[in-house]
Parts: sequence; C-alpha cells; structure tokens
Amino acid sequence: MIAFAAATLFLLITPGPGVLTTAGVGSAFGFRAGLPYLCGIVFGSLVVMVAVATGLAAVILSYPPVRTVLIVLSVAYLAYLAGRIALTGSRVAFIDADRPLGFANGVGLQIVNPKAYAVFTTLFSGFAFYPANTALEALAKAVIFTSISVPVHMLWLYAGDSLKRLALSAGATRAINMGMAAAMLAVVALALMF
Repeated sequence: MIAFAAATLFLLITPGPGVLTTAGVGSAFGFRAGLPYLCGIVFGSLVVMVAVATGLAAVILSYPPVRTVLIVLSVAYLAYLAGRIALTGSRVAFIDADRPLGFANGVGLQIVNPKAYAVFTTLFSGFAFYPANTALEALAKAVIFTSISVPVHMLWLYAGDSLKRLALSAGATRAINMGMAAAMLAVVALALMF
C-alpha cells in the first residue's frame, strides 16, 4: 500500500496535461476560480480509474478504428493546448479565455488525457495489495489516489496563481510558456509510446 501511495505521488507530481492546465487556470484566473476545474480534474481521474480498473477502457481501445479516432482526437486536443501555452507570447497565461474553465472541462480533459490512462494502468496492474478482494483494493486505491491527487493539484493551482503575481521579464515568461508546452507534449508522447 505504501508503494502504491509513493507511485501515485510520483506519477501525479510529474507535469502532464492535468497539472499543467490546472496551473494555467490558476495563472489566468486565480486560485478560487480554478477550484471547479480542479474538482473536474479529480472527478475525471476517478472516471478514468474506473474505466481502467473494470477493463472498459481496454475493451473500447481494443477496437482499432475507435482506438485510432480516440488517439487522434486526444493528441490533437492536447497539441492544441500545448500550442496555446507556447504561443501566449511574453506573458504567463497558459490559457487564453474570457472565463475560467469549469468542472466539465476538467472531466473532459482527463477523459482524453493519455497520461491518465497510462497512470491508472500502471497503478492497477503493478500494485496488488489485496489480491483476495479486488473490490476492496480498488476502493482503497481510489481513496489513496484522491487523498494524494487533491493536494497535488491544489499545489499546482496555487503555483499558477502565484506565478501571475510575479513581475517576470518577457523572456522569462516566454521560456516558461515554451517549457510548459514542451513538457506537456513530452508527457503525451511518452504516454502514447507506453
């Protein structure tokens, strides 16, 4: 169980679409306005967790035409987000929108997030601590995941909110934007490879 919690922490703190966009919402709209999006990210993660744990994701993704369409849509959406992050110019504004992203956007992002599927496949296939009771193990994993996910995403939201208050130079903000976009694309590429 401790190994599962440690793996969850390490997989969550690494930059991916969920945490990067959470930081972006904090940067663009502030901590408080980002809380509904954060809740959507966590709920969407639980939806993906259930899909992976029950085998539903494997069944859906085993049909080649559906898998291809879903992968293309996921990559296109995540590349679009990375492009918006990279092309915001010299201001730190990961997400250029007139109103905060809400709960539904957070859920939707996680459903198309290949890193989420890779994370849950790893967590469910590699860390059996109640092999005699898989339902209890799945519930325990959901509780452990959520208890780690919420604070980690809150830290990223706070980091984004704090970042907007810094008086950074145009070059520094451009470098941050490019680095965040590159990190998001690298994570998506790794998730697709594995």
